Amino acid sequence: MISVLIIGLGRFGRHMAIKFQEQGNDVMAVEKDETRADEMAPVIQNIQIGDATNEDFLRSLGVGNYDVCVVGIGESFQTALEITVHLKDLGAKYVVARATRDIYKKLLLRNGADHVVYAEREVAERLAVRYGTARGIFDYVELTPEYGIYEIELPHGWAGHSILERQVRTRHNINILAIRHGRNLFPMPGPEHVFTEGETLMVMGSERDIKALMR
Repeated sequence: MISVLIIGLGRFGRHMAIKFQEQGNDVMAVEKDETRADEMAPVIQNIQIGDATNEDFLRSLGVGNYDVCVVGIGESFQTALEITVHLKDLGAKYVVARATRDIYKKLLLRNGADHVVYAEREVAERLAVRYGTARGIFDYVELTPEYGIYEIELPHGWAGHSILERQVRTRHNINILAIRHGRNLFPMPGPEHVFTEGETLMVMGSERDIKALMR
Protein backbone atom coordinates (compact mmCIF):
# COMPACT_ATOMS: atom_id res chain seq x y z
CA MET A 1 0.00 0.00 0.00
CA ILE A 2 1.23 3.48 -0.85
CA SER A 3 0.02 6.94 0.18
CA VAL A 4 -1.22 9.22 -2.60
CA LEU A 5 -2.14 12.89 -2.72
CA ILE A 6 -4.46 13.82 -5.60
CA ILE A 7 -4.86 17.54 -6.33
CA GLY A 8 -7.90 18.41 -8.43
CA LEU A 9 -11.07 16.33 -8.76
CA GLY A 10 -11.92 16.89 -12.37
CA ARG A 11 -12.45 13.83 -14.56
CA PHE A 12 -8.78 12.87 -14.55
CA GLY A 13 -8.23 13.42 -10.84
CA ARG A 14 -11.33 11.62 -9.63
CA HIS A 15 -10.67 8.57 -11.83
CA MET A 16 -7.12 8.42 -10.49
CA ALA A 17 -8.35 8.74 -6.90
CA ILE A 18 -10.98 6.04 -7.29
CA LYS A 19 -8.54 3.63 -8.97
CA PHE A 20 -5.89 4.16 -6.31
CA GLN A 21 -8.53 3.47 -3.64
CA GLU A 22 -9.67 0.29 -5.40
CA GLN A 23 -6.07 -0.93 -5.27
CA GLY A 24 -6.11 -0.54 -1.49
CA ASN A 25 -3.94 2.58 -1.30
CA ASP A 26 -4.27 5.45 1.17
CA VAL A 27 -5.64 8.42 -0.82
CA MET A 28 -6.08 12.05 0.13
CA ALA A 29 -7.79 14.29 -2.44
CA VAL A 30 -7.69 18.08 -2.54
CA GLU A 31 -10.32 20.16 -4.32
CA LYS A 32 -10.83 23.92 -4.31
CA ASP A 33 -14.46 23.79 -5.45
CA GLU A 34 -16.62 22.88 -2.46
CA THR A 35 -19.55 21.74 -4.61
CA ARG A 36 -17.35 19.35 -6.59
CA ALA A 37 -15.79 18.05 -3.38
CA ASP A 38 -19.25 17.39 -1.89
CA GLU A 39 -20.29 15.50 -5.04
CA MET A 40 -17.27 13.20 -4.75
CA ALA A 41 -17.48 12.65 -0.98
CA PRO A 42 -19.59 9.46 -1.28
CA VAL A 43 -16.92 7.73 -3.43
CA ILE A 44 -13.63 9.24 -2.26
CA GLN A 45 -13.01 8.66 1.41
CA ASN A 46 -10.67 11.54 2.29
CA ILE A 47 -11.14 14.99 0.75
CA GLN A 48 -9.68 18.31 1.85
CA ILE A 49 -11.22 21.52 0.54
CA GLY A 50 -8.57 24.14 -0.12
CA ASP A 51 -6.49 26.10 -2.61
CA ALA A 52 -3.41 24.05 -3.55
CA THR A 53 -1.69 27.13 -4.97
CA ASN A 54 -1.42 28.33 -1.38
CA GLU A 55 1.94 27.09 -0.12
CA ASP A 56 0.87 27.25 3.54
CA PHE A 57 -2.15 25.05 2.81
CA LEU A 58 0.04 22.50 0.99
CA ARG A 59 2.53 22.55 3.86
CA SER A 60 -0.29 21.71 6.28
CA LEU A 61 -0.95 18.51 4.29
CA GLY A 62 2.58 17.21 4.88
CA VAL A 63 3.20 16.54 1.19
CA GLY A 64 6.62 15.04 1.94
CA ASN A 65 4.91 12.11 3.64
CA TYR A 66 3.12 10.95 0.48
CA ASP A 67 4.70 8.41 -1.86
CA VAL A 68 3.08 10.01 -4.92
CA CYS A 69 1.55 13.44 -5.49
CA VAL A 70 -0.69 13.82 -8.55
CA VAL A 71 -1.48 17.24 -10.04
CA GLY A 72 -4.67 16.46 -11.94
CA ILE A 73 -5.53 20.01 -12.98
CA GLY A 74 -5.88 20.42 -16.73
CA GLU A 75 -7.93 23.59 -17.12
CA SER A 76 -5.15 26.00 -16.12
CA PHE A 77 -1.53 25.28 -16.95
CA GLN A 78 -0.36 28.18 -14.80
CA THR A 79 -2.12 26.69 -11.78
CA ALA A 80 -0.72 23.21 -12.42
CA LEU A 81 2.81 24.59 -12.81
CA GLU A 82 2.55 26.65 -9.63
CA ILE A 83 1.33 23.65 -7.61
CA THR A 84 4.06 21.43 -9.05
CA VAL A 85 6.76 23.89 -8.00
CA HIS A 86 5.28 24.20 -4.50
CA LEU A 87 5.12 20.42 -4.10
CA LYS A 88 8.78 19.96 -4.92
CA ASP A 89 9.81 22.89 -2.74
CA LEU A 90 7.94 21.27 0.15
CA GLY A 91 9.71 17.94 -0.29
CA ALA A 92 7.31 15.87 -2.39
CA LYS A 93 8.95 12.54 -3.25
CA TYR A 94 7.40 11.91 -6.66
CA VAL A 95 5.15 14.28 -8.62
CA VAL A 96 2.92 13.20 -11.50
CA ALA A 97 1.41 16.09 -13.47
CA ARG A 98 -1.06 16.32 -16.30
CA ALA A 99 -0.36 18.23 -19.52
CA THR A 100 -2.25 18.96 -22.73
CA ARG A 101 0.62 20.29 -24.87
CA ASP A 102 4.26 19.35 -25.51
CA ILE A 103 5.53 22.71 -24.29
CA TYR A 104 3.59 22.26 -21.04
CA LYS A 105 5.22 18.88 -20.55
CA LYS A 106 8.70 20.36 -20.97
CA LEU A 107 7.99 23.16 -18.51
CA LEU A 108 6.49 20.84 -15.92
CA LEU A 109 9.47 18.47 -16.12
CA ARG A 110 11.89 21.37 -15.77
CA ASN A 111 10.06 22.68 -12.72
CA GLY A 112 9.69 19.62 -10.52
CA ALA A 113 7.43 17.06 -12.17
CA ASP A 114 8.89 13.54 -12.22
CA HIS A 115 6.41 12.24 -14.78
CA VAL A 116 3.93 14.01 -17.06
CA VAL A 117 0.77 12.41 -18.41
CA TYR A 118 -1.05 13.31 -21.61
CA ALA A 119 -4.45 12.08 -20.47
CA GLU A 120 -6.57 12.60 -23.60
CA ARG A 121 -3.65 12.14 -26.00
CA GLU A 122 -2.57 8.81 -24.50
CA VAL A 123 -6.10 7.43 -24.63
CA ALA A 124 -6.47 8.62 -28.23
CA GLU A 125 -3.17 7.00 -29.25
CA ARG A 126 -4.09 3.69 -27.61
CA LEU A 127 -7.43 3.67 -29.43
CA ALA A 128 -5.73 4.54 -32.72
CA VAL A 129 -3.36 1.60 -32.32
CA ARG A 130 -6.20 -0.70 -31.27
CA TYR A 131 -8.46 0.13 -34.20
CA GLY A 132 -6.06 1.40 -36.83
CA THR A 133 -2.97 -0.80 -36.68
CA ALA A 134 -4.33 -4.27 -37.35
CA ARG A 135 -7.24 -6.50 -36.45
CA GLY A 136 -6.99 -8.50 -33.26
CA ILE A 137 -5.24 -5.88 -31.10
CA PHE A 138 -7.14 -5.26 -27.87
CA ASP A 139 -4.83 -3.02 -25.88
CA TYR A 140 -1.50 -1.23 -26.13
CA VAL A 141 1.06 0.45 -23.87
CA GLU A 142 3.83 2.49 -25.49
CA LEU A 143 7.36 1.87 -24.23
CA THR A 144 9.18 3.93 -26.90
CA PRO A 145 7.96 5.39 -30.21
CA GLU A 146 8.88 2.07 -31.87
CA TYR A 147 8.18 -0.53 -29.18
CA GLY A 148 5.21 -1.37 -27.00
CA ILE A 149 3.32 -4.03 -25.11
CA TYR A 150 0.26 -5.32 -26.95
CA GLU A 151 -2.63 -7.59 -26.05
CA ILE A 152 -3.49 -9.54 -29.18
CA GLU A 153 -5.78 -12.35 -30.16
CA LEU A 154 -4.21 -15.75 -30.81
CA PRO A 155 -2.84 -15.64 -34.38
CA HIS A 156 -4.47 -17.91 -36.94
CA GLY A 157 -3.03 -21.42 -36.97
CA TRP A 158 -1.32 -21.22 -33.57
CA ALA A 159 -3.88 -23.24 -31.61
CA GLY A 160 -2.58 -26.72 -30.83
CA HIS A 161 1.06 -25.70 -31.22
CA SER A 162 3.59 -24.81 -28.52
CA ILE A 163 5.56 -21.60 -28.17
CA LEU A 164 8.68 -23.56 -29.15
CA GLU A 165 7.01 -25.00 -32.24
CA ARG A 166 5.91 -21.56 -33.43
CA GLN A 167 9.42 -20.19 -32.81
CA VAL A 168 7.79 -17.02 -31.55
CA ARG A 169 10.93 -15.11 -30.65
CA THR A 170 13.20 -16.11 -33.50
CA ARG A 171 10.61 -16.13 -36.31
CA HIS A 172 8.43 -13.18 -35.27
CA ASN A 173 10.86 -11.14 -33.10
CA ILE A 174 8.40 -10.76 -30.21
CA ASN A 175 8.38 -11.85 -26.57
CA ILE A 176 5.30 -13.33 -24.91
CA LEU A 177 4.97 -11.78 -21.45
CA ALA A 178 1.71 -13.46 -20.42
CA ILE A 179 -1.26 -15.41 -21.72
CA ARG A 180 -4.84 -14.65 -20.77
CA HIS A 181 -7.60 -17.26 -20.91
CA GLY A 182 -10.93 -15.99 -19.64
CA ARG A 183 -10.26 -14.37 -16.27
CA ASN A 184 -7.02 -16.29 -15.72
CA LEU A 185 -3.65 -14.73 -16.46
CA PHE A 186 -0.54 -16.89 -16.87
CA PRO A 187 2.66 -14.79 -16.75
CA MET A 188 5.92 -15.75 -18.44
CA PRO A 189 4.75 -19.00 -20.11
CA GLY A 190 7.43 -21.58 -20.83
CA PRO A 191 8.37 -22.79 -24.33
CA GLU A 192 6.32 -25.97 -23.80
CA HIS A 193 3.04 -24.05 -23.45
CA VAL A 194 0.49 -25.22 -26.06
CA PHE A 195 -1.81 -22.52 -27.39
CA THR A 196 -5.59 -23.04 -27.22
CA GLU A 197 -8.48 -21.24 -28.88
CA GLY A 198 -9.78 -18.27 -26.90
CA GLU A 199 -6.41 -17.23 -25.51
CA THR A 200 -5.07 -13.70 -25.86
CA LEU A 201 -1.36 -12.94 -25.71
CA MET A 202 0.47 -10.09 -23.95
CA VAL A 203 3.47 -9.52 -26.19
CA MET A 204 6.30 -7.02 -26.40
CA GLY A 205 7.70 -5.99 -29.75
CA SER A 206 7.94 -3.30 -32.38
CA GLU A 207 4.87 -1.96 -34.15
CA ARG A 208 6.29 -3.24 -37.45
CA ASP A 209 6.63 -6.80 -36.15
CA ILE A 210 3.20 -6.79 -34.52
CA LYS A 211 1.63 -5.59 -37.77
CA ALA A 212 3.39 -8.37 -39.68
CA LEU A 213 2.24 -10.98 -37.18
CA MET A 214 -1.41 -9.89 -37.25
CA ARG A 215 -1.79 -9.63 -41.03
